[in-house]
Order: sequence, then C-alpha cells, then structure tokens
Amino acid sequence: MTNEKWNLQCMLTIDCNQGAIRSVRFNVDGSYCMTCGSDRKIKLWNPYRNLVLKTYYGHGNEVLDCASSCDSSRIVSCSSDKSVILWDVSTGQPLRRLRGHASTVNCVTFNEESSVAISGGLDNAVMCWDVNSRRNEPIQVLNEAKDCITSICVSDTEILTGSVDCSIRRYDLRNGACHVDFVGAPITSVSFSRDGQCILASSSDNTIRLLDKNTGELLGEYVGHRTNEMTIQSAISYTDNHVLSGSATGELFCWNLVSGNIERKLLHTSGKVLNSLCVHPKKDVVLTACVNTIKLWDKAENIKKDEALST
Repeated sequence: MTNEKWNLQCMLTIDCNQGAIRSVRFNVDGSYCMTCGSDRKIKLWNPYRNLVLKTYYGHGNEVLDCASSCDSSRIVSCSSDKSVILWDVSTGQPLRRLRGHASTVNCVTFNEESSVAISGGLDNAVMCWDVNSRRNEPIQVLNEAKDCITSICVSDTEILTGSVDCSIRRYDLRNGACHVDFVGAPITSVSFSRDGQCILASSSDNTIRLLDKNTGELLGEYVGHRTNEMTIQSAISYTDNHVLSGSATGELFCWNLVSGNIERKLLHTSGKVLNSLCVHPKKDVVLTACVNTIKLWDKAENIKKDEALST
C-alpha cells in the first residue's frame, strides 16, 4: 500500500453515438475496450486513439453488459432481449445465440479459460453456458437468489454474484459449495480485489463495503457518492490502493482503500449518471461511461508512453 495520491486526469473523451452507455469493458490486456449501448449495439474501440474498430449488431434490445475472451478472439454480450450472444471479434458475426433466461439478462462474463460464459438475469438465475460446444442449453443453473442478479465476477476457482435480495453469493467451482453474505441493501456491483482476498460490494444505500472473502468480516465502508437506487458499478484500482465508483451526480469517486477518505471526485458529465467503469487489467488506468460518452482517465506520463509504443 502507498499513501501517494492517485493523480488521475481525463486524457480522452469519446462520443460513442450509442445513446445511454450501459457498460464499458477493457479486453484482457487492455489494448482495446467495448461499449454496450441502448442503441442495441456493441462497439469495439481503441480508446487511446478515439478509434472505433468494429460494430456488432444482433441484439433485439439494449445491450447491458459484455466481456472479452482470454485470447481476445470472442466477445460475449447480454441484453434486455433475454439473450446471450457469442461474437467473433474479427468478423463481427454472432457465433451462438443462447436463450434460457426468462427475462432481461443484466450481466455476463467468461470464466478464466473462456470455455464457459456465465450470465445473470432479472429472473433471479445465474446460467453457465459451454461456449466451445454446440449445446444451446445451459450446463448449470444457479437459482438460489431470491431476486434479480445484478453483477457477476469470476476468479479461477469461484463465481461471485450480487443480487437485489441483498445477498453476495460465492460459488466454489471445485466442490460446488455456496457461501452467502448479506448486507442491508440491494447489491448493484460485486468484484474481487486483485489479491483475491477481499470482495467489494456496492449497494443501493449509497454505501460500498469491503469484505474479507473468507470470513465476511467488514473491513471498510466508502460513502459520499449517490446511487439514487440505480445500478452503479464500483471497482478496486489495479494496485489495490483505491476504491472507485460512479455516481448519479456524474462523478467518479476515488477513496483511499485503507482510510476510507475521499481523495478525488472527478466529473464525467454533470447531472448525468456515471453508471459503469472499468479498471485496466495491467495498470491504474480507468474507463468511465455515461450517456453518449466514455472517458479515459490516466496519468499524462502513461499516455505518452502508450502513444510512443503504438507509433
């Protein structure tokens, strides 16, 4: 841990022309990113050059989440049209259209090997799909939640889910065991810390909680942002030093993970909900999403290094 303040700056603003941006995600090495829009499209970007690389059409309603495979050859996405789609990155064509959820699919991700896609929906179910076979039915359905699934995160051994029933469920992929922690409000976002020892959970009560993964002990709370009962995402910085969250006020909040103090409030768009964010997988760079736009936040010296390497 370090006490040095994280001096983030907005290095680039990208107008996505997608209406409301429901989700922004880096790929596995951070070389590009994807945006999911209310226009029913997914766009693939080089966010360092404000360059759109590919647009993916096929969902019948707004796209809510997506993820890139471990070799960056495929994208999985989900939508309020109740479907999960597996895409070929290079051709832009859908490879599989997976239907099983009874309602809107809120979140989706791959497992570590990208052999299984995991989706969570408004129907309270988590579904696991074998994306390397031609099987159209889920290979496993996890339906212990009592309300809709809002967030999914996967490690090499566990599936982590957050639900409106105020639960954080952790499924052990080795033995099938399910560990449950409850907080006092619906969960809007869950994620693991980089060291895998902690869980970060955002709730609709304007509070983000840091929990010990194994014991459920509350290690820290982070407040100051506003959710207005919307699905606001949070994350821990790459170096595990800061907690980040969007806000209904249009700001990116940065807290010191240890002290819980707000270090920075960075404005994306005033009065517009900053609902989605994503931390670079290899360094402390952040993407944020709001209506119409995404922003890239970094230190100026890092941007210069990236530009020198890409020329």
